[in-house]
Amino acid sequence: MALERLALSRSTLDRAAHLRADPDLLTRLAADPTTLVVPIHAGQAPVLEGPDGPVLWLSSPTDRPEFVVSSTRILFLGVDSEGRSYLAVSMESPPELPEGARWAGLRDVGSLLDDTGAGILTASVALLAWHANHTRCARCGAETDVIQSGWVRHCPVCGAEHYPRTDPAVIMTVVGPDDRLLLGRQASWPELRFSTLAGFVEPGESLEDAVRREVDEESGITVGDVTYRGSQPWPFPSSLMLGFRGEALSTKITVDEVELAEARWWSREQLQDDVLAKRLLLPPAVSIARRLIEDWFGGPIKGGTDPWR
Repeated sequence: MALERLALSRSTLDRAAHLRADPDLLTRLAADPTTLVVPIHAGQAPVLEGPDGPVLWLSSPTDRPEFVVSSTRILFLGVDSEGRSYLAVSMESPPELPEGARWAGLRDVGSLLDDTGAGILTASVALLAWHANHTRCARCGAETDVIQSGWVRHCPVCGAEHYPRTDPAVIMTVVGPDDRLLLGRQASWPELRFSTLAGFVEPGESLEDAVRREVDEESGITVGDVTYRGSQPWPFPSSLMLGFRGEALSTKITVDEVELAEARWWSREQLQDDVLAKRLLLPPAVSIARRLIEDWFGGPIKGGTDPWR
């Protein structure tokens, strides 16, 4: 079975794409007191500490009209099971928050929010990052207009329509013939920080071939069978992480010294001992890498849950 309930793959909203074409939708929802709004500033949203952990703070546009008035972008996110609509608003300056609320990003709270909150924040950050990075037409270079309630950009010069892009990337556990796990450390990381190997899919390449190519390029290991394990969005700014397990046909490591500074094999006992002794820092729970490693491990790994900075 594929991995389920990955941290940033959780969502409860109906995206209600059939409503986006209504040119009056955002205006109408911004005047509806039942609408719920999440303000986004610098990729972060306000959260409150609840009894079960952080909760995304949402407000009505009629209670906090300044959110809509001073926003640089308004996006329609969808509708919940009770018929309430959700908007994301982008703020250049952080608005005043209620007492006890704080700003937090996906890396901090993505794995701690409930399903609704995680889905709202992930979609908001991903969509706003796309708008920030794609203001001009890729065909003719003209400035584009935002249509479809924030989900399409239209070029008034050449007529091209541009949709939010997602860059597919493979991320994989590589397991040797003796059932040990291969982990690597990027050159820019601290000495104790290791994770699964990963890389972007190239044009004309299958996902399985991307796994084999990336592992070979970075570590010199040859991979045979490749099995899909699950996926989750990673909006930093626009990746979709497609998780796999690759069966290694070789064990001699030759790192490329460009992407990786170091790569090593771990048995389950060695990995758990190194984590508890703080000789190894694994990816946090918000990353699919952690779930892939625990998928190989056979369950949760004790310790090593601090977020990466």
